[in-house]
Amino acid sequence: MTEGPSISHPVHGRQGQATATDTGFSEERLEAVRACAASQATDMLLVVRHGQVAFSIGDAEKKFLCHSMRKSFLAALIGFEVEEGRIDLSATLESLGIDDCQGLSDIERQATVYDLLTARSGIYHPAGYETPWMRRIKEKRHSHAPGTFWCYNNWDFNALGTIFEKLTGETVHHTFARRIAGQIGMEDFALEGETPDGWHERFDISHHRAYPFRMSSRDLARFGQLFLQQGVWNGVPILPAGWAQECVMPYSDAGTHGGYGYMWWLERDGVFLPGVVTPKGSYAAMGAGGHYCIVIPALDMVVVHRVDTGISGREVNRFKMGRLLRLLLAALNDTS
Repeated sequence: MTEGPSISHPVHGRQGQATATDTGFSEERLEAVRACAASQATDMLLVVRHGQVAFSIGDAEKKFLCHSMRKSFLAALIGFEVEEGRIDLSATLESLGIDDCQGLSDIERQATVYDLLTARSGIYHPAGYETPWMRRIKEKRHSHAPGTFWCYNNWDFNALGTIFEKLTGETVHHTFARRIAGQIGMEDFALEGETPDGWHERFDISHHRAYPFRMSSRDLARFGQLFLQQGVWNGVPILPAGWAQECVMPYSDAGTHGGYGYMWWLERDGVFLPGVVTPKGSYAAMGAGGHYCIVIPALDMVVVHRVDTGISGREVNRFKMGRLLRLLLAALNDTS
């Protein structure tokens, strides 16, 4: 595995870009991938293999809203704060002074930072930035004690943002720019100007804000590559030792969605997306509408998929993404 991926300028001419055949793909079978992408709302597909851009469709420099991929960015950042002692995973919400509009009960206040990070808080208050699916699967209040039950729950993820910013004194976005984007050579991510790539959304129903990100596909591929390389970039440790692995451990069974780690989705016994047997050890940051940063260590590969969800109704659902991934995996001649 390359320690310093040649994706510093993945769309500038041929620098950092191999041919599909160089990276083990069949050009002929990739035609099926192209046809599949053209038949649906895929706006960008970028495949990095062995640290080289192997295949791409669309504009890798165009920025898209990341939706829930923001959570995986925060998971990466929490590692620094745990390492440096500002965040204690065992700290309770009570000890941190965390509450909400409806008021947390005594039991809910015993949820820990670790419970929130693994989506096992047992706190089912109203939360901002929820999709209809999230609202459908939300459990009833007090139906589960903290730490005992997994539920994909924006209350946990938004409250983690509050905790992070309270304990560090810096926004999630500025920490990301300083700790990760600047360290791995992200070219497009910027917080200055009229349209910064990170901001907060406030809600009447909850004290806890969402922290959306906007990012180009080539920068997102770098983030995936950083995790593929266990937090090391050009031979330099960026993430705290062991944190990348800790983020993608299977803390919870997520049913037909596979497994769940620290705000990362995981393959479990091949289960990940419908219609495809996903290589063991794969994991992904995912966002509503068809945003994926899939890391496949078994193939030394990162797959980035984007959709212009700023256009109303435009999306690639899980079934379509599963079909696309199945065709992409089938296009590999060399899996070493």
